Amino acid sequence: MKILIIENEVYLAQSIATKLGELGHTCDMCTSTRDAIKNKDYDVVLLSTNINGQDINPVIETFKKAIIILMVSYVSNDTVSKPLSAGAKDYILKPFMIEELIRKIQHYEDYEKLKNRDEAYKKYLTHSFSSINHKYDHNSIELPLFISSSFQKHSDAFAFEHAYKKDLPIHFITLSNQKALNELASLGSDTIVYITDYQTLKKGERKIFCSLIENKKVIVSSTDKIENIDYKVLDIKSDNNIFDQGDILPIEDYVKYIVLNYQYKFPDIELSKRLGISRKSLWEKRKKYDIIKKK
Repeated sequence: MKILIIENEVYLAQSIATKLGELGHTCDMCTSTRDAIKNKDYDVVLLSTNINGQDINPVIETFKKAIIILMVSYVSNDTVSKPLSAGAKDYILKPFMIEELIRKIQHYEDYEKLKNRDEAYKKYLTHSFSSINHKYDHNSIELPLFISSSFQKHSDAFAFEHAYKKDLPIHFITLSNQKALNELASLGSDTIVYITDYQTLKKGERKIFCSLIENKKVIVSSTDKIENIDYKVLDIKSDNNIFDQGDILPIEDYVKYIVLNYQYKFPDIELSKRLGISRKSLWEKRKKYDIIKKK
């Protein structure tokens, strides 16, 4: 990481830079806030709040996207409360152990990685589920809940949307994993648990499973019809009825579905290649199914 140390106690700044450099970080030092804001390309800013006569607010404003850790000689409204409100992440009280400062830096480095990863996952899931339109009042939904849908993606979309609406963490378990029931038994009731592949459980295992999810925030997904349980079952139909038949699709129905849903994503040459047919056959399929491709 690239770290800027803003400190007028040169010996302290050099000690910090040396230790962080040994850990593989790149450090720059300066003794004034005016020099500090000349370069904005830093991941971490270690900012002393007792640089006499200098306003630290421009530094906090400049490095809002960085991890700003205040180095303070005493705790007050001006040295801690106001800078934290302005955007600084944390503070450390002088004199301090370098190891404690490193621990704080590593903590926020890990936090930023997790935050960026979480944002990427949210963006991906939003994009992935954008074609699915569920209109459910999530405030009225009670858990545990079972979902029956031939199209797994619809169950996935419901579960993640419910967790988002409730602003709760979500834990994923697949019952195809042999250790799934042990994992489920170890979980508390403070998180939403999304469980897939209920159809893989044997009849004897299903009774044990239902006893384990009692009084837990659980959403259970199955691609088969769900029967003989005491919990509410939500049956989600896909937008394409061919997926709700519960049987292996005839080849003609599969080809029709692919042409309808992917003809604008791939050019005809690529689409016919993926289907294993010629462009002429693709044209004949459109004519047979009365599918019109708009230009």
